[in-house]
Amino acid sequence: MADCRHCGLDVPADSPGGDTFCCPGCKAAYDLVRGLGLERYYKQRSIDPGEAALRPDADDAPRNYCAYVRENDDGLAVLHLMVGGLHCAACVWLIENVLMRCKGVVSARLNMTTRRLVISWRKDEVSADDLVSKISALGYRLAPYDPAKLEQESTERQNLLLRAMAVAGFAAGNVMLLSVSVWSGSGDDMGPSTRSLLHWLSALIALPATAYAGQHFFRSASGVLRQGRMNMDVPISLALVLTAGMSLFETIRETEHVYFDSVLTLLFFLLVGRYLDLRARGRARAVGEHLLSLSAGAVTVFDDDGMAKVIPPDQALPGMTVLAAVGERIAIDGQVIEGISEIDRSLINGETMPCPVKPGDAVEAGSLNISTPLKIRVTASGEDTLLAAIVRLMEDAEQSKSRYVTLADRISRLYAPIVHFLAALTFAGWMLFTDAGWQQALLTAVAVLIITCPCALALAVPTVQVVASGRLFKRGILLKSGSALERLALVDKVVFDKTGTLTRGRPELLNHAMDDQALKLAASMAACSKHPLSRALVRAVPSARPASGVMELPGQGLSLATPDGNIRLGRRHWCGIEESTPSDSPELWLARPGHPPECLQFCDTLRPDAAEIIVQLQDWGLQPELLSGDRKSVVSDVARQIAIADWRAEALPASKVARLEELKAAGGHPLMIGDGLNDAPALAAASVSMSPSSAADISQNAADIVFQGEKLQPIVEAIWTARRADALVKQNIGFSFLYNAVTIPLAMTGNVSPLMAAIAMSSSSLVVIVNALRLARN
Repeated sequence: MADCRHCGLDVPADSPGGDTFCCPGCKAAYDLVRGLGLERYYKQRSIDPGEAALRPDADDAPRNYCAYVRENDDGLAVLHLMVGGLHCAACVWLIENVLMRCKGVVSARLNMTTRRLVISWRKDEVSADDLVSKISALGYRLAPYDPAKLEQESTERQNLLLRAMAVAGFAAGNVMLLSVSVWSGSGDDMGPSTRSLLHWLSALIALPATAYAGQHFFRSASGVLRQGRMNMDVPISLALVLTAGMSLFETIRETEHVYFDSVLTLLFFLLVGRYLDLRARGRARAVGEHLLSLSAGAVTVFDDDGMAKVIPPDQALPGMTVLAAVGERIAIDGQVIEGISEIDRSLINGETMPCPVKPGDAVEAGSLNISTPLKIRVTASGEDTLLAAIVRLMEDAEQSKSRYVTLADRISRLYAPIVHFLAALTFAGWMLFTDAGWQQALLTAVAVLIITCPCALALAVPTVQVVASGRLFKRGILLKSGSALERLALVDKVVFDKTGTLTRGRPELLNHAMDDQALKLAASMAACSKHPLSRALVRAVPSARPASGVMELPGQGLSLATPDGNIRLGRRHWCGIEESTPSDSPELWLARPGHPPECLQFCDTLRPDAAEIIVQLQDWGLQPELLSGDRKSVVSDVARQIAIADWRAEALPASKVARLEELKAAGGHPLMIGDGLNDAPALAAASVSMSPSSAADISQNAADIVFQGEKLQPIVEAIWTARRADALVKQNIGFSFLYNAVTIPLAMTGNVSPLMAAIAMSSSSLVVIVNALRLARN
């Protein structure tokens, strides 16, 4: 199978573009490039020195990307890359489109804000190196995803832009002084020779400065043109070259129409806008990148002979012993083997209170050791840690396409042909219908080229998604779907499961009539069992120590032989209680020789803020409903305590799904919150779903959102954030359309100079980003 002579993709056997082109569009583009004598543009793109960290030929760049491929649960190969040379939404659309047309590729999503590209494909149909070569052929720089290298590359780009800004600003100031001299002497005081000399001095300053300071735009534009493509830097470069070329031509002719000062001032403001845009995107970048950077330092490990050495975290293998010093952030997942301390798990679960740990307890990467040094046995490192898994969930959510992203993508891909058509139309209209001359017509067309930019529209949705997911993550809420926030904003009913959702999901000792000695005896026997009620009893009496000689009879209880006779702790019938009426609450009975049997009652307590959250949801106009498989008496009691009027007991998984389908059929948008194995079908059937982190694995997999902690506050936090994010997205998209609807006609009619166009273009992107960042501050 041959490669297309234009885009390099495989040519299908039945291609309408013939044997050498994959489609008629590629054939037409190839013929156009050849007709213009631009065959050299099909050569490899040059490298931007400001992004050298992502050069494919760098010393540390891998030659074989197959080593970085992972397999997901569906058996698909997945590769995470970072992309250099990404400038606009057209770049995103181009890369995704090229990859999706490759054989075997299932999905390809590039996040414009984080520059992270995630590709999944059927590994038996295409290799990772083949896919990487397709994108490299377009002139983009690819490297395995590395947060540290990404931060380094961003810093280098910022430094390059700062140097270019300094050169452009210094040159603009000097040329402006020369222009003031020309303007001041425009009457009879200055002769043509003096004016021409000042113009040539301006040219000597402006042309080299433009060539150096504009290289960020020129390299990007030339790179995509070599591949027969377009991006937003092409019209910008065209505007700069045309204005500078026109000024040089007029200088040679010794006329008055020279605009070297405008070229440099225009370039300066373009660079200012690009720099501020880069900085603002850095602030909006996914929290996960910064979290991975926190664990990207070094760890101290001990050899078999007890010698300590420092290695990167991803080189720590399971079974190694790692030292976590006081004040140090743990970089691996592991189990404490020595030391008693407190750790800050706020990055993992959103809880701000320190958590005590002792030998045998598990710790996670990203946790901060507070009190004393710990020795930890490694269980996972690098991409296998819980922190890395959380970040992958966030990236999946950020890179998923909502309907707003799809709309922005469709509009952005039409940008290049539309903007060039409008510029050409403007130039032709001014030449045909005005007497302003070709110089003014060209400057007006240049203003149109600059002011029409899709960046505001391209950033309208991704920046809000990234900021929203970062805000929620800081509060212990993980988004697993990019469209989850969009669907959550439409919710009109909240359906709860009971056990493990409204309640803690574990029994607690409720009441008893025992004396302290009997209670301690029961707890010492319970310490020998792993039954949930036994564990609850031990939690209620933490000073109890396991009794010796305790025997456990499965399904009945515990027995302890004493000189006075057997002591039993367990079911009522086994302990000699003949009454057959069961209690509504879980219970244990203690039977001792010479004493009547005594009862210990337990209950699954409500989460501490359950009633408060229900009231808040009702105040927002969201009607709560309780669906539980538990007994009617238990469910009604819980519903009464938290004021839920609409409840159903003894609900099977099928009946839960049927109820949710009934709500959706009536035009509703139910949110389902559950944690049990039986809740998984209902979570999948709801319009949007949430699960606590304590939920069964299958329930977490089915849920769109997972929240941490003992409280239900994350539910209202997620709903508020979703509604706020939806409003910001609509504001950003509305502003983007309004900006173009207002500025393009103004530019075409000559009411906007190229300088003002540059300021307006940069400001539009910044307005969208700053508006999205408001979500992080609230």
